[in-house]
Amino acid sequence: MDNQTHKNPWVTLKSEKVYDSPWVGLTKHDVLNPSGNPGTYSVVHFKNLAIGILPLDKDYNTWIVGQYRYPIEQYSWEIPEGGGKLDVPPLVSAQRELLEETGITAGKWTKIQEMYLSNSASDEFCVLYIAQDLSFGDSAPEEDEELEVKKIHFNDLYKMVQSGEITDSLTVTIVLKTKLLMLEGVI
Repeated sequence: MDNQTHKNPWVTLKSEKVYDSPWVGLTKHDVLNPSGNPGTYSVVHFKNLAIGILPLDKDYNTWIVGQYRYPIEQYSWEIPEGGGKLDVPPLVSAQRELLEETGITAGKWTKIQEMYLSNSASDEFCVLYIAQDLSFGDSAPEEDEELEVKKIHFNDLYKMVQSGEITDSLTVTIVLKTKLLMLEGVI
């Protein structure tokens, strides 16, 4: 869809930075909405790119990462994922994240999806990769990560997504997209 042909119906009257950290910023915008009525629109600006990786071996095994996610106050199983600096190529960030979280390196990388994670409230952008031709070493999680790595067959991961046991958006997206690519014979 060509977004250049659609005019922005929102009018920004005033913008104010409410919060700023090295990772995110929050800006409050006083606006006129598409109906012309006054309102407020708050936007979360992400200062890093979201990266997600599905490592996949020749037998269709994969590795997922479990960790407690502070914002949702729950333990979450998900693909290896994290942030990449905006001035670093996404593939370089994906390679770093996979190695840090699992100790895995890959000889083949396939970008399968780019997406906004919540475009009604934030500008966070994500790139998802399948990593293949895997080699294994030691992981080196960051100091704020307490991770558990689990080897699982892709079909079992797919069932976890289908049943709703896994709710992480990057994981759900990459698993469903990979399943489609498998059905099409691409993967």
